[in-house]
Amino acid sequence: MQGGERQGPDGPEVWIRGPVGEAEPQQRDEPAELAVSARRFAWVATHGGAGASTLAAVFGGHDAGRNWPRPDQGEPGSVLLVGRTHAAGLDAVSHTLDIFRRGDAPPGLDLDAIVLVADAPGRLPRQLTQRIKVISSVIDVYRVPWMPAWRTGELTVPLPRETAALARLTAAPPATPR
Repeated sequence: MQGGERQGPDGPEVWIRGPVGEAEPQQRDEPAELAVSARRFAWVATHGGAGASTLAAVFGGHDAGRNWPRPDQGEPGSVLLVGRTHAAGLDAVSHTLDIFRRGDAPPGLDLDAIVLVADAPGRLPRQLTQRIKVISSVIDVYRVPWMPAWRTGELTVPLPRETAALARLTAAPPATPR
């Protein structure tokens, strides 16, 4: 017997958390059905031209424009903030993110993520990439690459693989790699 164990009449005393032995089967009249529905999102543009309307058309969800959604009127309370990756767009995203941080957003809204839409093709300058890193240290950030077809209104083109995580979040069809 090691130090600290207590010896009972039938051997060492053992403490077990939870039920011991076989659980009694529970009778069910009918199998339980879980009501599962896709989460609904409201796309909120943090500035004009952010791309919220395009994202709502491509990924589904409610296009709130630059207004707060109204859950009390049936609009989704889950918010995806949208901004462009240029300096003014990131300023607008940071300002709107701060509204949530201070608790000044309307009641009933949950900020789920930030969606940043490329403002031009190619790589971002280092100072913009650094600003995105700061934002992503606070909340999930999804990036949407430059989509030339979207400029001309062709919204049914296959989604690039960089949008796969956003497609999963919004329950849109899986992205087709280009």
